[in-house]
Amino acid sequence: MKCIFLALLLIYGTAWSQRIEWGPEKKLVWNNFKSKINNQYGKDIVAYTHCGWVYSVVKSSNPKGAAKVNIETVFNEDKSWKDDKRINDYVLNHEQKHFDIAEIYARKIRKEIIEKIKTTSDYDKFFQTLYNRIVKDYKNFQALYDGVTEHGMNKEKQAEYDILISSELEQLKNYQKL
Repeated sequence: MKCIFLALLLIYGTAWSQRIEWGPEKKLVWNNFKSKINNQYGKDIVAYTHCGWVYSVVKSSNPKGAAKVNIETVFNEDKSWKDDKRINDYVLNHEQKHFDIAEIYARKIRKEIIEKIKTTSDYDKFFQTLYNRIVKDYKNFQALYDGVTEHGMNKEKQAEYDILISSELEQLKNYQKL
């Protein structure tokens, strides 16, 4: 069987960036934010977390052959920025939650892949549609998170989202990458 390998980095990423893969014990530190450029152009922006997914697929030339899709949640150090004069642990927690949200949506993709994609034919029929839908939901949730928490400045709402994000990770723990 002839296998094909494809890889794609989500949300403006490049394969050559310094990446950190999400893990339950892996927490971001300010030294991970290596970009010197604030590409968000907002004076209220204290930090920017550039995260998303890398995926690969191995599929068969036989449409009934197996397809294996791998999804990794990654943080791109070279594209993540901080204002050294305004950072603190509270802001770092907010940025960590952006990374955790990326993992939540990676788990949602993994869950749907397990449920719907068994063969190369399934991959060809379903993957792009389910991926695009989850990407849209992911981007909307990230924007909602920043809006409701006022980029983490609303401490009450941030605390609510901290609980919500932890709960979602727990509910989807069976779809964590091992």
